[in-house]
Amino acid sequence: MKNVTMNNIKAKYLGGMVGSALGDAVGELAFRYRRKDELCAQLDRLKEFRYTDDSAMAIGLAESITKKGCLDQQDLGETFKSNFRKEPWRGYASGPPTIFTMVEQSGITYAEAAKMLFGGTGSLGNGAAMRIVPVGLFFHNSSDLYEMARMSAAVTHAHPVGIDGAAVQAKAIALAVKLDPRETFPLEVFIDTLIGFAGTPEMKEKMLLVQELINANTTPSFAAEQLGRSVAVHESMPFALFSFLRHPKSFEDCLFCAILHGGDRDTLGAMACAISGAYVGIKAIPESWREKLENRSYIEDLAVRLSEITPAS
Repeated sequence: MKNVTMNNIKAKYLGGMVGSALGDAVGELAFRYRRKDELCAQLDRLKEFRYTDDSAMAIGLAESITKKGCLDQQDLGETFKSNFRKEPWRGYASGPPTIFTMVEQSGITYAEAAKMLFGGTGSLGNGAAMRIVPVGLFFHNSSDLYEMARMSAAVTHAHPVGIDGAAVQAKAIALAVKLDPRETFPLEVFIDTLIGFAGTPEMKEKMLLVQELINANTTPSFAAEQLGRSVAVHESMPFALFSFLRHPKSFEDCLFCAILHGGDRDTLGAMACAISGAYVGIKAIPESWREKLENRSYIEDLAVRLSEITPAS
């Protein structure tokens, strides 16, 4: 895979961060406007696209990385907690606030608290994958990408599948950053790399199934049924990936594919469009959508700052 020039890196970081937030915000609208025509009409009418906890936590992850220049679990947990306390209405699941309370009351670390959820198994939800875009961008050239993804996930998601799903999502974003969208998309190499990167049987099997479904040119609705669309990461991240691989050259088509087939629509949009935005870059995302994204200038500022910091070796 050929590296893109440094001049394009900033556009790809912007594409990944803004793209993921737009996927989240438009996906949230798709819970109410389930047909493409009515959703598009609503997008035209709205003055602002509001994101959910998916993007709020991605913002927190980017804030912590840009503050520390690395992945610092304690700072990340504190950042997540602070942002949650400021905006608890973003749509958080029960896991993060439960962890925040446990840390405050017991003095344990965030990672230790996360391990205590679900009877000691930890969460295998898609919450770590939905927010992973800053890790995939910032560590896109790092041989430690899996470990960085693991550390970022383990603050709230301790189950091996929850961690692995986030890591595979981060790898897909990292691969997308390094590809030139003007060239032919290397479909087989891209999927084979993710199959090899997956560390759990659950994710590896789903990556193989994504490959099979893409190669068979199956319909998105059939793929969604086969891959899943739930809040479990191995039943949602694979369909988000399918949506990108089905439409690698079109941000809009990728987004609509991810969010119009039911399930956890906002998170499917956030994950699919993180990869898409990191691949096509910011200018390939409709300007009329970008202009309406809530908190856009701050998200863009975080993306630029991420692109200008060199990860600690």
